[in-house]
Amino acid sequence: MSEPACYLETIQPELENVARLFGLSSEQYPFRYGMTEHDGRYVCTFTDETHTVTRTTGVPDDRDERLRILHRKRAARRLCKQTLYDLCREATGIHPPWGSLTGIRPTHLIREAMADGMDRENAAKHLITAFDVTEEKARLLYEITQTQDMLPPPGDRFMDVYIGIPFCTTRCTYCSFSSGEIGNGKLVKPYMDALIREMRGGKELLAATGRELRAVYVGGGTPTALPEAEFGLLLDEMMSAFPGAREYTVEAGRPDTLTKAKLKMIRDSGTGRISINPQTMNDRTLKVIGRMHTAQQVIDAYGMAREAGIGHINMDVIAGLPGETTDDFARTMEAALQLKPESLTVHTLAIKRSSRMHLENAPLPDGEMTAEMVRTGRETAGILGMRPYYMYRQKYMAGNQENTGYALPGHACLYNVDIMEETSHILALGAGGISKRIYPEEGHIGRSPNVSNINQYIERVDEMIDRKRGLFDVL
Repeated sequence: MSEPACYLETIQPELENVARLFGLSSEQYPFRYGMTEHDGRYVCTFTDETHTVTRTTGVPDDRDERLRILHRKRAARRLCKQTLYDLCREATGIHPPWGSLTGIRPTHLIREAMADGMDRENAAKHLITAFDVTEEKARLLYEITQTQDMLPPPGDRFMDVYIGIPFCTTRCTYCSFSSGEIGNGKLVKPYMDALIREMRGGKELLAATGRELRAVYVGGGTPTALPEAEFGLLLDEMMSAFPGAREYTVEAGRPDTLTKAKLKMIRDSGTGRISINPQTMNDRTLKVIGRMHTAQQVIDAYGMAREAGIGHINMDVIAGLPGETTDDFARTMEAALQLKPESLTVHTLAIKRSSRMHLENAPLPDGEMTAEMVRTGRETAGILGMRPYYMYRQKYMAGNQENTGYALPGHACLYNVDIMEETSHILALGAGGISKRIYPEEGHIGRSPNVSNINQYIERVDEMIDRKRGLFDVL
């Protein structure tokens, strides 16, 4: 087997992702392909019954053998995917907004171009010419990287901490996270006991690594679904184990889980940022997606949070929810203008295989309509004075769009940037958390996942601590 062919042995799933950009699959759209090396270049050809497309690229020739293999494999696979993209584009006439990109972090490509000596403007233009990204999306990446470069820089000496609370009052139909309904609460105490044990182990691990704490993020699930006593205990243990971070975030996603007492606990703990996430401000849609609260409860929760002295509220919304029109989404954005959050995250609906929405075969909304919603979200953020500061993409997204976070100046969430750009080590605690160790010189990321099952996590928490000690070489 030739060298380039060897690199493509496991590329089929990636080719499926490319075909999916055009609403196709390999079964619906049979094609043939091959790759050879000639005169220092990889040559890739894709054909169907009526079209043939050929592309070439230079063969990387690093002196270091390990890097040479890594870069050649990357070049061969990227060329193969781009050639299939060109074939599909020619055959269908469709222009996906993100062009041939199927990865979840397009910012990495603009960073890569800048590292090769391009300025930001030309790096954005490079994505248009090399990957067929639309000017609208290339401009978004330009603005995001510009905003990120004004933030305190990450690096090897920093560590972020994620604390996961896998409980919600109800489970949203689109949800694929490892969380469950809190029910009668019988798992809360044993879970908290295990989590506190892991938090204290994490404190020791962080100290042993000698790294500086950068950001702490309490997510889920819905952390505020915990009863007040357990919620207060969580915050106390968090600040005892991980004091001195530059930023603390607590997700308070469900407005019906908030009380004045919990908001006071958040403020008194020193947490500066919370998320109150309506997803939509249309009551009919809230019922459809399984959220047992109303739009008015969102408004009331914002009022309580302001009265409690919370200085940074983030709002999450979703474009492309079942049955919603552009007018429905515009009403949600009008509510955002009235509530004036300090940051706004505009997600695009992605129906995962493990979600109830997928199991019930809920159809993805029309792509053009979803794209218009995403534009409305961006316009609303602009009216509020926000700039985009992070984004990521997922499979099965409506309209092949993206999730973008916007924030007022000085309010970008460091943890969101770090986790998406993979620029800081992550110490993840709780069921389903995935700790990450960044090896910047090697372009490699080591991972240590916690088990997702809550009962298994409770029983095996010491093993979870040991896994992270191994990841960070703390013996």
